[in-house]
Amino acid sequence: MSYPHLDAYSRLLRGAYEAVAAGQSWPHAPRRLIKASWLRSLDAGIDLEGTSAPLVIDPSHIRDLRDDHPLRPLLPLLAQTLAGLADASGHVMIVTDGDGHVLWREGNHTTLSRADGIGLADGHQWSEQHVGTNGIGTALATGRPVHVFSEEHLMRVLHVWSCSAAPITDPDSGRVIGCVDISGTSRSLHPATVALVATTAKLAETQLALRMHERDERLRRRYESLRSRPGVLLSATGRVISGDPAGDLGERVHLDERTHFAGRRMILRDGSVALLEPFSDGYLLRPALPTAPPLLTLSFLGERPPSASYGDRDRPLSLRHAEILTLLALHPHGLTAEQLSFHLYGDDGNPVTIRAEIHRLRAQLGDAIAAKPYRLTCPVEADFLALRRMLPAGDPASLARSYPGPLLPRSESPEIRRERDELEAQVRACLLRHGTPEDLWTYAQTCNGRDDYEILERLAALPPTDPRSAAARSRLLS
Repeated sequence: MSYPHLDAYSRLLRGAYEAVAAGQSWPHAPRRLIKASWLRSLDAGIDLEGTSAPLVIDPSHIRDLRDDHPLRPLLPLLAQTLAGLADASGHVMIVTDGDGHVLWREGNHTTLSRADGIGLADGHQWSEQHVGTNGIGTALATGRPVHVFSEEHLMRVLHVWSCSAAPITDPDSGRVIGCVDISGTSRSLHPATVALVATTAKLAETQLALRMHERDERLRRRYESLRSRPGVLLSATGRVISGDPAGDLGERVHLDERTHFAGRRMILRDGSVALLEPFSDGYLLRPALPTAPPLLTLSFLGERPPSASYGDRDRPLSLRHAEILTLLALHPHGLTAEQLSFHLYGDDGNPVTIRAEIHRLRAQLGDAIAAKPYRLTCPVEADFLALRRMLPAGDPASLARSYPGPLLPRSESPEIRRERDELEAQVRACLLRHGTPEDLWTYAQTCNGRDDYEILERLAALPPTDPRSAAARSRLLS
């Protein structure tokens, strides 16, 4: 972008900006790329008087995200190319992931301090949907290098800044995986900086391609040494590397998410069923006969640690993973990350955290969990669902035997607490109406039943020779 009369362009931008802020028609529109970005940003409901990009990633999680990111090995290259220039010229270099989350930054100390004030810092989100027109967000939205000058930003607080940014596309997955950006004060950052940033992004993509070809060659050599295991060789992202000479599968087999488990069954585009097996750093696709998916069994009632069995393996679960599986079992049609976040945390939830937890859970249970929306794809047997089905029959003996205690008693999830309280109330009401002393005594061994006054009164009324009567009276007196 080159403007021989920068002051005149600034005046045009100010006029257009104030018209936007007042909800009026624009007397003069900015250049086409910026006009389109403004329209997208306004449709997203951007607050022009916002003061900072939102912090959406807990600082304690940043290190894990950096370690797992494919740009991590290229940081020395990016820093060598841009960070020194940024520091010397009073600017900052920013590297984000493909969603606009800031993962790394380097540069001038004074400018870094100023950048903190607008959230141009680790863990903050710079997509157009969150900040409006800006170098990082607009580069990611358009898939091309951009320079955003001063009043071209939609948030007023950014008018003292200019930025040049370029997206970085992973040749392995074909997805935009990040963005590199140089930001500084509006007059100190020359528009021609975007050419340098674009060249740096292309250099990063070239390095990613070289690393990809090296991985492919190593994988191909391992595959060719195992003639006894014929199949189609795939990269970790689903690219077809070898074994499909006719090209029936195309360049890529679509994988919903990266998987790390054996035995995933897939329906290919020709309708055939194949078995996806981990192979070294990639996968093998082999013909497979269709079979029924394994059964997922959940044991979440009572005070024992939550556990699951999937197929022939038992798997202890963290409370968070048990909560997610409970919600998915209660909502068989599926939930989005946003809905899961709300059910788990209420208004304080963060979908980014949920996606990370789902990723870890799928590493244990594989394709038992599908995405978009998240849902269980296998038969499910859960003790709390079985208890639900028993309630209409009103059989107190069956309920007492099947109820070792509340559903995930340590869970603070609003949705799970409601389900837990409803189950508890219905079981207790049935036992008080129709339960025998044996049923009441069984319930009295649960964590809530131990101190239930009404249950204990019924048991205390048993003949004095009945040991359950003495135990109930002791509890009432304690």
